[in-house]
Amino acid sequence: MSTPPAYALTAVHLYPDILNIYGDRGNIIALRYRCEARGIALQVREVTVGDAFDPAECDIILAGGGQDREQRRIADDLQARGPALRAAIDGGLPALVVCGGFQLFGHRYVDHQGGVIPGISVFDLETRHPGPRADRCIGDVILDTPEGEVVGFENHGGRTYLAPGQAPFGRVRRGFGNNAEDGTEGARTANAIGTYLHGSLLPKNPALTDELILLALRRRYGPDVTLPPLADDAERAAHATAARTAERRSRAAG
Repeated sequence: MSTPPAYALTAVHLYPDILNIYGDRGNIIALRYRCEARGIALQVREVTVGDAFDPAECDIILAGGGQDREQRRIADDLQARGPALRAAIDGGLPALVVCGGFQLFGHRYVDHQGGVIPGISVFDLETRHPGPRADRCIGDVILDTPEGEVVGFENHGGRTYLAPGQAPFGRVRRGFGNNAEDGTEGARTANAIGTYLHGSLLPKNPALTDELILLALRRRYGPDVTLPPLADDAERAAHATAARTAERRSRAAG
């Protein structure tokens, strides 16, 4: 008889059939790989519109990106889940929400016609589209974050503005970030991270992936949990290549 794993986690992937642009499903793949390489069992549950789901019963929340049409499709369903999600995140539930998911974890998204898509107010921010004539924020990104240097790719039309006191995910070294004005990127509340970074994000940023896993383990099993290191040659090479590409394109553009 095989020995059961010492630790087991459940990750919930919100709206994978709707918020699924730019390869954000790769974040699930990276989480699974880095858990299983350490003998941690990871169950991934996909939750879409109308599915029953209690955030208190899961260990990590992930959501990807979608355009305005997709955000409208999930808005009512997400609103109904808002109080339970906020309560779980206030209690330390780790989350990673990207682009469209990030915007709807704020207070609201105001589209280019002035229409409002309400969010669930996990983060103290709002996103506004500057209009159809405005350029999109597209390109490679390098951030300085508490987890160290983070690399990724952004492609968004909306401009996100943090309220005073709302912590960003990181500070932009290369790229546009939340609004191409104030140098912030994303947002962080408790153990929840919102960001515009695709790429997908986690495969090229192993330290961030491990931080999410460790937060989830300590929330479930206690503060003494540690993670053994992994051989990260491939991940570090991908990270370094993305950082060099961002630096080179930034120099060429400016």
